[in-house]
Amino acid sequence: MTPVLNAAGRNRRLLSSVALISLIWPAAGHAQTATRGLDPIVVEGQSAQPSKPRAAANAGSSRQRRPAARSAAAPAPAPTPTQAATASTAAAPTFNLGTPASSASRLNLTPLQTPASVEIITADTIAERGQHNVIDAVTQNAAGFTASPAPGNGGLAFNTRGFTGNGTVMSLYDGTRMYVGSGTMTFPFDTWTAQRIEVLRGPASVMYGEGAIGGAINVIPKKPSWLPRNEAELSLDTNLTRRLAVDSAGPINPNVSYRLAAIGNMSDGWVDRDKTSNVAVSGSIRVQAADNLAFTLSEDYADRSPSRYFGTPLVNGRLDESLRFQNYNVGDASIRYRDNWTQLKTEWDVAEGVSVKNVTYYLSTHRHWKDVESYAFNPATGQINRSSYIEIFHDQEQVGNRFDTTLRGHLFGLANEFVAGFDVNRITFTHTNNSPYAGTSSVTPYNFDPGYFLPVSPTRPSFHTQTMQYGLFAENRLSLTDQLAVVGGVRSDHPTVERTDFLTPSNSFEKTYSAPSWRAGLVYTPIKDLAFYGQYSTAVDPVTNLITMTGVNRDFALSTGKQVEIGVKQQLAGGRAEWTLAAYQIVKNNLLARDPQNPANTNPLQIGQQSSRGIEASAGFKVTETLRLDANVAVLRAKYDDFVQVVGGKAVNYAGNVPANVPQVVSNIWATWAFAPGWSANAGVQLVGDTWADNANTLVRPAYNVVNAGLMWKPDAQQTFALRVYNLFDTVYATSGNTSQWLLGMPRTAELSYNVKF
Repeated sequence: MTPVLNAAGRNRRLLSSVALISLIWPAAGHAQTATRGLDPIVVEGQSAQPSKPRAAANAGSSRQRRPAARSAAAPAPAPTPTQAATASTAAAPTFNLGTPASSASRLNLTPLQTPASVEIITADTIAERGQHNVIDAVTQNAAGFTASPAPGNGGLAFNTRGFTGNGTVMSLYDGTRMYVGSGTMTFPFDTWTAQRIEVLRGPASVMYGEGAIGGAINVIPKKPSWLPRNEAELSLDTNLTRRLAVDSAGPINPNVSYRLAAIGNMSDGWVDRDKTSNVAVSGSIRVQAADNLAFTLSEDYADRSPSRYFGTPLVNGRLDESLRFQNYNVGDASIRYRDNWTQLKTEWDVAEGVSVKNVTYYLSTHRHWKDVESYAFNPATGQINRSSYIEIFHDQEQVGNRFDTTLRGHLFGLANEFVAGFDVNRITFTHTNNSPYAGTSSVTPYNFDPGYFLPVSPTRPSFHTQTMQYGLFAENRLSLTDQLAVVGGVRSDHPTVERTDFLTPSNSFEKTYSAPSWRAGLVYTPIKDLAFYGQYSTAVDPVTNLITMTGVNRDFALSTGKQVEIGVKQQLAGGRAEWTLAAYQIVKNNLLARDPQNPANTNPLQIGQQSSRGIEASAGFKVTETLRLDANVAVLRAKYDDFVQVVGGKAVNYAGNVPANVPQVVSNIWATWAFAPGWSANAGVQLVGDTWADNANTLVRPAYNVVNAGLMWKPDAQQTFALRVYNLFDTVYATSGNTSQWLLGMPRTAELSYNVKF
């Protein structure tokens, strides 16, 4: 073990040195630099204008711009109660095509300038619709997204464009990814601390490295502000969910501003014996060290005791609605997640057209499950058989640094924007469990004693991994004419995984992977705010989560994917309407499949292929000053082209089958009506098509429609009372599950909330 420890020490020192040098260099070089300043801070509530070329936007000295920016952020006179009471207008559509988005490009392009499908979901939209968690905010607003949340995957698994799970639909926080271990992601989860959520559909490997062949979701936290503001909210619903939230921001002195947002809730849950509690705190301080140099230190912490409901068992292959509120977990079941994210961001405008950004971060998560997770109805006895008595600990730490330099100017006389940089990470992961997860018991369907956890197998460390990753990336936008631009990117990642298997030492290994990806696209804007685009992109995806790669899978190459996408976007009527239309095809190769010539061989081969193609459309329209409509729809055909599995000792090719958890039709429709002074109402319906519960396509989870509605009253500009009803028609539906048990969605729930700004 000595050489391994020495290597780990060298890697740790190397990473620390790189992070320190990248952080100190801009500050040390400031005295020798020019005077161009940072972009003005956009205060929440300000309307964002369509992006202009950076060189023009940054004209003038930073010393002239910084006072102007702060002057713009000065508090405006608050509306009088009479003014607030007489106001009755609906907000603009919610796609934000003219707002810069960082999730699909490091060049600060707007969705109109980006040859990809990008959406921005603002905090105002999320609050108006009462979407307290990231799952609801994404799936009820963004086109083509559904989710398969479960306690086993951390409750944050998304599906889009035919691909599912945390490995292929990436979740990020403020542009930083935590590497997924054992298919689980537990942060971010609550929307109170979010300023906006940016959604990218299609491969994102060029942006974030291996994985994300289906898309990426980036939750942007609330930022420090020069505008003083304070806000508090409390709510209570019919599941006895008590929710209290606070948010405060403002200047500490002329060069330092802050933000502190916190949320806590407790609930009795909607199934039996399922009390939950969550706490999340997000704090940040921004130091304007000079006109052209700023540091932002942020700290995010979350402590969750989530639902311990693992699903409802099917009875003879069907859902028995009389079991809807039963919880078959043991009485002493316990689940807890603790996440911590610390980031230090440096932004330095070196000179006119040259800017540098560096982010150094420390991420950690500690998770614990102790429960029984599998339930099956036994027709012979009429009882529920319980199995998989599981105790698992995840202990993960990630230290990393991301550095990039942006150049804006001209190339051969043409306007050009270029960014290049690197990512470097060290990730450690320890998996402790009681494998082989033995233990069984049976209970009656109703009025049963839940019993206690059976410690049949000892809980002990199973394996430890250390992953060293570095990646180089570059992106460029060249304006061939005023109407035509070429946007391209390239990235190369090289992760090295070192696994120490405590139970079977022969399964220990060290392996280095190569993960190149690239994309190229055209954006044609024949008239203002109308953009046609096309893009070809590639992606790489591990056959399983990289940092928890097993000895069986270590020698397999990374799966590869490619996508072709074309589309059109438009913002019109002075921002009163927006619409988008996209068509795509994605092909993923090198899936693990059984050998069709030798079914008895349990070692898989990389011979599988999966594909999807579809059309996505979205539109938003402010019909009148008091009425707004938003809608989107995604229709796709996802299938396995070649995927051999062994069934009953025989090789069966699932070619033509639809992957599990992939609906073929998804849609959202929202209406908001400011029907009287100080009063507004909204209603939305989420439509999800039939979904197969298994890859063999033997059992389908039925399509469902869920309607949510809300009524809001603003007696003055500072206060808002809201009554919301989720799942208005009490639809019984399943969000995920296999052929024996399904996780059901929340029943009809009414919530009353009060929000005050001061």
